[in-house]
Amino acid sequence: MRGVQFLVDNQGEKKAVLIDLKRNAQLWEDFYDVALSRSRAREPRESLESVKRRLARPVKRR
Repeated sequence: MRGVQFLVDNQGEKKAVLIDLKRNAQLWEDFYDVALSRSRAREPRESLESVKRRLARPVKRR
């Protein structure tokens, strides 16, 4: 794939990747989205109904 290079160790094992962001911006965005969703996988969930109720409440102004 153009714009993607792998860094390998002495045994030839891939250890890191270098992505040309100008050429592969969408690839990076996809990677970042997956990493972000995995980092939030264990966060508490909120039901759609509770979100709707919370959004329907009037905003308290100071």
